[in-house]
Amino acid sequence: MNTDIVDLRAFYASPLGNLAERAIAMALSSLWTPLPNERLVGLGYTLPWLERFGTDAERVFAFMPATQGAVNWPAAGPSATALVSEEDLPLPNSSVDRMLLVHLLEHSENPHETLTEIWRVLAPGGRLVLVVPHRRGIWARLEHTPFGTGRPYSHGQLLALLRETNFTPGAWGDALFFPPSSGRWMIRFSQVLERAGRRFWPIFSGVVVVEAQKRLYQGVPVAKRVTRRVLVPALSPQGAARG
Repeated sequence: MNTDIVDLRAFYASPLGNLAERAIAMALSSLWTPLPNERLVGLGYTLPWLERFGTDAERVFAFMPATQGAVNWPAAGPSATALVSEEDLPLPNSSVDRMLLVHLLEHSENPHETLTEIWRVLAPGGRLVLVVPHRRGIWARLEHTPFGTGRPYSHGQLLALLRETNFTPGAWGDALFFPPSSGRWMIRFSQVLERAGRRFWPIFSGVVVVEAQKRLYQGVPVAKRVTRRVLVPALSPQGAARG
């Protein structure tokens, strides 16, 4: 089940969502290497982190899957948002330096094909950064946050999927070690629990973060794509019925 764009915005505007955004940003900062004149694309719901890490990029785009919905971004200036199919991105080959995926892979109908399409649009040596719910974490077991929907992953499953789609995994990170509670005590002690979790129980993180690099020295198998359904905007004109 996909999380709707309205629910995602409401979650990250809440106190618990703010805590989650900061914890994930801390994990991303540990493996986010600055790239000169970077062309950065966020796929899924990545707005909070594009605003943090995309300030020095040459170009930044926020791609949102059609099944999730989209919002205009940024608030000021030309829109950098597009509604897309994650398996057929509107980008030429080797046109992106880094792609950030949040709230995307766990909802993908075909994760293998999604990563193959991302491999196509990444430049040689391009970076892929994934943030996905962790199978062992408590966040994936409770449905009142966006991390409790979709298909969670283990470290081993992510490693195998990346290698199958010609990516070389690099640095790993973890986040969301505090329980997904909006209580006052959680807001007060979340940073303490987050630091303690990173040190004492890293295998129970709420999300897994991994950076991978596009691999060029191994051929990519060519497979015929399965015909996918065509998504039609709900408010598009359908024409008058004929009597």
